[in-house]
Amino acid sequence: MINKQQTNNYRQKSPSKRFLSILGLCMFAFYFILGLLIIFWKGFPLQIDPTYRTLFGVLLIVYSFMRFARLWQNNFRN
Repeated sequence: MINKQQTNNYRQKSPSKRFLSILGLCMFAFYFILGLLIIFWKGFPLQIDPTYRTLFGVLLIVYSFMRFARLWQNNFRN
């Protein structure tokens, strides 16, 4: 009974909340992919020391997972 009620609550999101959820997922993907590009792209157009480039890429990936965790809590909280 509770599981069905939770499903109905999730499906009855307003269009603006649904849009913000999709936007949040897109931003998670953007930061994650940007972090990977900065780490692994050898021909990166900005001249940055490889150590700092790796640190910045890891920072972006960690930030993307923080955004995803916040998105998960806001959308799937009881």
